Amino acid sequence: MKKLVATLAGTVLAMTVFTVAPAAQAATIKCTPTKAKGITPKKIATPKKVLTKFPKKFTLVTNCGNIEISSVGAKAPFTMTSIAALAKGGFYNNTLCHRLTTQGLFVLQCGDPTATGSGGPEFTYPDENLPANKSNNYPAGTVAMANSGPNTNGSQFFLVYANTTLAPSYTIWGTITSGLDIVKAIAKAGAVGGAPDGKPAKTIAISKVLVN
Repeated sequence: MKKLVATLAGTVLAMTVFTVAPAAQAATIKCTPTKAKGITPKKIATPKKVLTKFPKKFTLVTNCGNIEISSVGAKAPFTMTSIAALAKGGFYNNTLCHRLTTQGLFVLQCGDPTATGSGGPEFTYPDENLPANKSNNYPAGTVAMANSGPNTNGSQFFLVYANTTLAPSYTIWGTITSGLDIVKAIAKAGAVGGAPDGKPAKTIAISKVLVN
């Protein structure tokens, strides 16, 4: 079958191309105007200690509504520590979700203040909680880290809106428990110019991330 070469924050992946309409039944989502734009990343200090008590929930407060994520907790201690530090430090405040893919893999990518796909914090941390190497190993609702190679996790993450098969190289740190309809609505609108991979045509911005 025909292959598509795609990237997540610089990582090259080969996968089978197939096209579906995962968001065909997505509810109508109203997004308020946002002034968010690409900005210089806020400097957040490297966490000094790994958490022993982990956040149970992260809430992405966006201009299109709240997206609630149940965390994997102790399965990804470095990731939980880092994401919590970034969120509490305001790293994600007023940032755009900069990338949408609609063929081969079905994800909305966020977490880069520069909105270029190359931004991140001044620290990295190791891969954790990687899935099996099998079909649909990143099912709809999965939240995972984007990276540029092994153990290069930073701030960028992706929200999976339809079952996706990827190399088992991306740390899974949560599951969307509310707001998947928002991600599907963004996917339904497609990328700018109808491209299979690019800036979302319907702008979605994170105003802040709540940690519980």
